[in-house]
Amino acid sequence: MESARTEAASGRAAAGDWQGVPVLVTGGAGFIGSHLVDALVNAGADVRVLDNFATGRRENLRADGFELVEGDLRRAEDCRAAVAGRQVVFHQAALGSVPRSMADPATSLEVNVAGTARLFAEARDAGVERIVYASSSSVYGDHPGLPKVEGVEGKPLSPYALSKVMNEELAETFGRCFELRFIGLRYFNVYGPRQNPHGAYAAVIPRFFSACYAGEAPVIYGDGEQSRDFTFIDDAVAANLCAAGAPEEAWGRAYNVSGGREVTVNRLVELVRDLAGGPEPEYQQPRPGDVRASLADLSASRRLLGYDPQVVLEEGLQRTRAYYRQLSPASSP
Repeated sequence: MESARTEAASGRAAAGDWQGVPVLVTGGAGFIGSHLVDALVNAGADVRVLDNFATGRRENLRADGFELVEGDLRRAEDCRAAVAGRQVVFHQAALGSVPRSMADPATSLEVNVAGTARLFAEARDAGVERIVYASSSSVYGDHPGLPKVEGVEGKPLSPYALSKVMNEELAETFGRCFELRFIGLRYFNVYGPRQNPHGAYAAVIPRFFSACYAGEAPVIYGDGEQSRDFTFIDDAVAANLCAAGAPEEAWGRAYNVSGGREVTVNRLVELVRDLAGGPEPEYQQPRPGDVRASLADLSASRRLLGYDPQVVLEEGLQRTRAYYRQLSPASSP
């Protein structure tokens, strides 16, 4: 995937800067990772992917000209093979989903924390220059303030959130002890084509589209007045490229990545139903671990990374709907 919009938003890391650069994308068969692989391949980078296909899908790997290492973050030999000869690592691999972590906290922590520590250790030994890693807006936990500002966090509300807090602490410690260069990206509700709509742990936008195109009621957990700050996939990719090319003063911390706008789930379902049809939503009990409100302050990411979101929610939903319409045999033409 490469678009004029992604290049415009990529700040200091223009597409031409990637020609021949050896990079690793962990979780490269996943939703965000596969779009990042596309952008890097199209920009001329020497791309390697590490994925064990636990949640990633082979059909997401659409680009030509990358190397695949099929392996697991928790295995030292797999991480060692993946980081060998790499200059930049984009660490996207994780077991996502708050509900998944509530159901199986041990596995989420094992993959997200122990696996990340293993990757960072092997990257240190391999002489990797820069690591951009995926964090999450969930690190803000129970802090009620809006917008969410880096450095003002509450207590994590789920094992998944805890794993992302620990990832940030790992990066800080490895950076201090071993002089590695890290930037974390606190993603706020990334959405777009290729996001899996199926299963108990699917994100809200693919769930809504999938239900509407199937003629089923989209399910809202709680009263629907909880809010989210949604980020289109192209902007998430641009944030990674910005981070990897950021100046020295920007390294050693985590940054918010979002669309910069607060939208309630009730408003979101209206927008999806305007595009896809479908019945009125069904309301169910709130899910444990979910935050009530989310909106990112983008001051630091704009100033130090050169990140500026380009795709507003209405446009992003328009660009996303065709993907879910073609997945549903019950969808209207």
